[in-house]
Amino acid sequence: MDPLLTKLEFPQELSKVHNTFHVSNLKKCYANEPLAVPLDRLHFDDKLHFVEEPIEIIDREVKRLKRSRIPLVKVRWNSKRGPEFTWEREDQFKKKYPHLFTKTASSSSAAS
Repeated sequence: MDPLLTKLEFPQELSKVHNTFHVSNLKKCYANEPLAVPLDRLHFDDKLHFVEEPIEIIDREVKRLKRSRIPLVKVRWNSKRGPEFTWEREDQFKKKYPHLFTKTASSSSAAS
């Protein structure tokens, strides 16, 4: 084997990933403790590209303009870099991810 190639050991869930890399593709990890990413929370498409998905709506806000109001939702995403949050237009987001709105509606009515 070429001395500049590194072979990695992967768990069974990543058996489709090629396990040999050129060392120039690897980056040094500057973590104080071992870094482990739980695979059950990660989603990949059929080409093994990471797919970021919204996990939950954590806040709501109305953006006021001169003649209109725009309802916004703050969304927590499953990001490969850790928790990530974005503000999205509620109407557009509800069309794409309606299941997130049924969760928040049922949990907020149960809390009342």
